[in-house]
Amino acid sequence: MNYTYLVRCQDGSLYCGWTNRLEERVKAHNDGKGAKYTSSRRPVELVYYESFPTKKEAMSREYAIKRLNREQKLKLIMNFERKQGHS
Repeated sequence: MNYTYLVRCQDGSLYCGWTNRLEERVKAHNDGKGAKYTSSRRPVELVYYESFPTKKEAMSREYAIKRLNREQKLKLIMNFERKQGHS
């Protein structure tokens, strides 16, 4: 499975990426090995993800999410949390 995800950084900023190993990727971000952007903004918290059967679909969704403004991304996260049973 391939995933498109958003993490919230310690400074409140959001980072979007894709991976085929979600838990390992979040751990890598928190170990400072995930991405240059997140390495200085640790810890990060996984706040949103979608799964896709192909890498191409996950990368395409990552591109689409990166084009959203912050308010739209926060709305995605809020709807995701509702579906997951968080408030």
